[in-house]
Amino acid sequence: MSDKTTGSKAASNASATLRDGRTSDDSKSAAGSALSQVNSGRSTGDDAAESASEVLQSDDTGAKSKSAAGSALSQKESD
Repeated sequence: MSDKTTGSKAASNASATLRDGRTSDDSKSAAGSALSQVNSGRSTGDDAAESASEVLQSDDTGAKSKSAAGSALSQKESD
């Protein structure tokens, strides 16, 4: 269980990412993971962390998607 949680700004960005029709599957995966962790104590799974990493490395990804991905990735439990 993670002691980190998604903050309100990252949650808002994750929500906007999920509602944007232009959003990639990786961005949606990372955003969904970030939203699922709002005050839940959950941590990011391996698949969502991989998606978040891809989002953060992409030059074509917007700031809101990157915010959500960063939040999700920061909540990945270390192996």
